[in-house]
Amino acid sequence: LAKLLAKQERFDAAQEVAEARPAEAVSEYRGILAAEGNDAETVRVKEAAVQSLAKLLAKQGDAGAVRALLTDLRPLLAVFPKAKTAKVVRSVIDIISTIPGTTSLQIDLCKEQVAWARQEKRTFLRHRVEVRLASLYLETKEFQSALALIGSLLTEVKKLDDKLLLVDIHLLESRTHHALRNLPKAKAALTAGRTAANAIYVPPSVQSMIDMQSGILHAEEKDFKTSYSYFFEAFEQLNNLDDATNAVRALKYMLLCKVMVNQADDVASVIATKAGLKYQGTDLDAMSAVAKANIDRSLKALEEALKSYAPQLTADPIITAHLLELKSTLMEQNLCRIIEPYSKVEIAHVASQIDLPLAMVERKLSQMILDKKFEGILDQGNGCLIVFDAAPKQVLYPAALATIANLDKVVTNLMGKSASIMA
Repeated sequence: LAKLLAKQERFDAAQEVAEARPAEAVSEYRGILAAEGNDAETVRVKEAAVQSLAKLLAKQGDAGAVRALLTDLRPLLAVFPKAKTAKVVRSVIDIISTIPGTTSLQIDLCKEQVAWARQEKRTFLRHRVEVRLASLYLETKEFQSALALIGSLLTEVKKLDDKLLLVDIHLLESRTHHALRNLPKAKAALTAGRTAANAIYVPPSVQSMIDMQSGILHAEEKDFKTSYSYFFEAFEQLNNLDDATNAVRALKYMLLCKVMVNQADDVASVIATKAGLKYQGTDLDAMSAVAKANIDRSLKALEEALKSYAPQLTADPIITAHLLELKSTLMEQNLCRIIEPYSKVEIAHVASQIDLPLAMVERKLSQMILDKKFEGILDQGNGCLIVFDAAPKQVLYPAALATIANLDKVVTNLMGKSASIMA
């Protein structure tokens, strides 16, 4: 008991001097880890010392020292309970992820831990580190490596029937397929994840990620109303968990859905709610600028918002994809409004009216003609757009075809009846 109290006192002393004298605190933490004893209370103090030491080293930006710490801890981890070992290793990897620019180091570290876990036959730890490694592959756009690792994980985990881990793997698989623009497989993986989640209790953090992914996939199918409801569910759970980063992301997606269904007027009221005010900042300012551009139908304002808030808008591939679609829609609406009074108009005049480069306007007009948004041709020799009157719809021929189809059905039925009578 005296030894345990001494370790606890050393730990408390290290905590006190961590800010003022970090080198002394590091020495104290290492001393606690090197001390003898493996009973439950000693293991608890050592676990706390590992996390505090890793956080202190990460605060100093020494990712290499944190990586070396896991290697140095292997003799200690060998006597820890397996679940406790998995918790310690994952928490240290999470701490390294807070240091900017360490993605490649995290990948190497995960590979080392996977090899060690396989050697020590620690399947529980290996599976969870492999899931983290697959997510890092996704982050670095190594999609094939991620899918190969996910495939082998699914085979093993299904045999063990670890439902919670299975949910995480299916969710990761769905995100990877979505990044590859393979929506059918992304939906199938998400459905499999939901099926596994329905059989167990799922922590709110995992459920919020399921809802977030569901919202993203529905948005891809242009079902923005359903998508909004999923993002709202995810936002409420993340707000309750005080996960500010993901909560802001979910809130931005909610506002994006409002913009995409032409309800940009509601953006200000959503931001003004109690939960919305909690996350006021440049991210929400960016979405407000996009909403204002949509209300004003101003392509120039949208371009300015994309430039002014590039880190908040273009850094997220999901927001970027939908805003590019919005930009295209606004450009088409503005072009149609400008050319509507004319039967022949100079392309340079259209470009000056919409305040965009001539080449971009010319390219968009040719695309709209090919997509049959209006009837016309580009006279590039004279630099003009010639607009034709819309041809009247032919109603006679479709009606004639429908009549012939109905007559065919009647004759076929009569033939069938006469054949049965003759028989």
